Amino acid sequence: MTNRKILSVVLLAASALSHATIHPSDTLLWLRRTPAPGTATVTCNRTTSTARIAADELRRGLGADLTADIRIGAAKDLSSEQYRIDIRSGHCVIASRTDVGALYAAYDLLRQRQLRLPADTAWTSAPSYGLRMLNHWDNLDGTIERGYAGRSLWQWSDLPGKLSVRYEQYARANASIGINAVVLNNVNAAPEMLADTCLRKVAAIADVMRPYGIRVFLAINFSSPAAIGGLPTSDPLDAGVARWWRRKVDAIYALIPDFGGFLVKANSEGLPGPQDFGRTHADGANMLARALAPHKGVVVWRAFVYSPSDADRAKQACQEFLPLDGRFADNVVVQVKNGPVDFQPREPFSPLFGAMRHTAVAAELQITQEYTGFSNHICFLAPMWHEVLTADTHRPHDGCTVASAITAMAGVANVGDSPDWCGNTLAQANWYAFGRMAWDNALTPQQIAREWIALTFGLKGKDAEPIERMMLMSHEAVVDYMMPMGLHHLFAWGHHYGPEPWCDVPGARPDWMPSYYHKAAPDGIGFDRSSRGSNAVAQYADTLARLYDSPQLCPEKYLLWFHHMAWDAPTASGSTVWDALCAHYQAGVDSVRAMQKLWQAVSGKIEPDIHESIGRHLRTQLRDAIWWKDGCLQYFGTFSRRPLPAGVEEPMLELDEMRRFGLDIDNYTCPPRGFF
Repeated sequence: MTNRKILSVVLLAASALSHATIHPSDTLLWLRRTPAPGTATVTCNRTTSTARIAADELRRGLGADLTADIRIGAAKDLSSEQYRIDIRSGHCVIASRTDVGALYAAYDLLRQRQLRLPADTAWTSAPSYGLRMLNHWDNLDGTIERGYAGRSLWQWSDLPGKLSVRYEQYARANASIGINAVVLNNVNAAPEMLADTCLRKVAAIADVMRPYGIRVFLAINFSSPAAIGGLPTSDPLDAGVARWWRRKVDAIYALIPDFGGFLVKANSEGLPGPQDFGRTHADGANMLARALAPHKGVVVWRAFVYSPSDADRAKQACQEFLPLDGRFADNVVVQVKNGPVDFQPREPFSPLFGAMRHTAVAAELQITQEYTGFSNHICFLAPMWHEVLTADTHRPHDGCTVASAITAMAGVANVGDSPDWCGNTLAQANWYAFGRMAWDNALTPQQIAREWIALTFGLKGKDAEPIERMMLMSHEAVVDYMMPMGLHHLFAWGHHYGPEPWCDVPGARPDWMPSYYHKAAPDGIGFDRSSRGSNAVAQYADTLARLYDSPQLCPEKYLLWFHHMAWDAPTASGSTVWDALCAHYQAGVDSVRAMQKLWQAVSGKIEPDIHESIGRHLRTQLRDAIWWKDGCLQYFGTFSRRPLPAGVEEPMLELDEMRRFGLDIDNYTCPPRGFF
């Protein structure tokens, strides 16, 4: 093969695709509406700011063919966020116990009207979880960690005196899908976030969020008492430290009466925490919980902890937190990532779900596409989340799903100051899907996709089918061309864009290297987590442990997560591990080509600017899918020493060329756009 010129592309410039010209309607997200024939007559028995928003939304969106009567406080049998809607003969009655319940009802009624609601109908709706939260990883300097849609939405230098109009637009979008909490800043928190000047800025944002039923939370740095408080220690059992936190919490609530509480990342990836003082995670969480309890505040304590050790990284969260089950205060929620490692395109569910029976547990999902192609790739994440939520934990008995084992849902936001909010129009669907699934965990990906397409593009039925099919196949496509059959963490060093299974950074921690996970060698590939290996299978209920422990019974999608398999070992599909792996990589590439055809099929039905923008993203995605296939199969082929099976395309570049792509965020290269 002749050498081809490789174009140097700074990684951040790759996401410049997301800043292409966007049609003005794209900024409205899923809240575009067909102009209603006339103004609706709406009455409401309250005049609070939240009630006024609900009534105004209905007046603008319903049209003269339907009148609405909002009755707040009349439905004593409903919970605080629940509502009842009854439509008869062109008249709608909305009943709720609270103003925010009425607001959610208004948005639901408008959504159902856009989806062609029957003339006479009634329904009641209540959220699956009380806490439905977005976690922003935004920094005070305006950058966003793992953000792919521009800079931070929060313009800290302008606050508190100047408020961006996008704050209210953001609050409105969240309320329309039932999100009721927002963490404003990065879990890798700066202590300065709790300084008085910053808190006044936070209070200004909270004032905008409040009428939309959204409580503001802050991520905190556990060492704040020493870092900004002048104390000699941040030991959670020190009386002076506890007193400092009580005073700080009281000061926050004086500014923000409905402040939600704290999100804490502690003793993880170098951040300080209670273990620095010989204390447990429960000691740290409970100290903060006691300070927040008088104000009905909540501590959300992340279970994403691991340390450089000989222990399998996938086991460490359970090893840390299971012994503490039942020792956390009632206003502590332990926030657990959906899988045991780190937001990979596919992981088995975290064994902490279902195992922690005496502690409130939240599922943490990643809406921003850190590991699924940034905003350059189209990847509808609802199928992945649905796979996790519907998984049977078998704890305490068969039929107990992850969805039933949790009490809250949190999503790492994909929102920035990009005109289209999320880096591309289709990425908005993941924000929408998270909110809808957090409100109603029984919704299917297909239902959510159909809703979003209808609300965003006004397409239904056969007109919407190509986009629906493309969205529903997109996640499996990403898994196939990146890391099929349970492979994980093959990403390039640091920024996690593109393949680098050969990565070997001198002096780096072993569990940050791809080889730690894939274990590719002449005898086979995969991480042995069976009873003969790290025994991570034992952290699951017996039914699942037996399933995962057997190479013959383990689902192929998790096979190389739980087993180190010989290249010629048979799989359930009847082929060898090597041939199956190759087939998956090729299927991923083929799926992206199919997605391109499906998108082309809606040309003329989508705003031209948006259609062309997504078309460019899909061309980049195909380039990257081929890059993943060629790089991974050539590298693994050096160990398997087996030819590519029939039907798998020959690589476009040699492995030596592929290995030159990508060293760090400032010197990143990828294959040229036209190399395929």
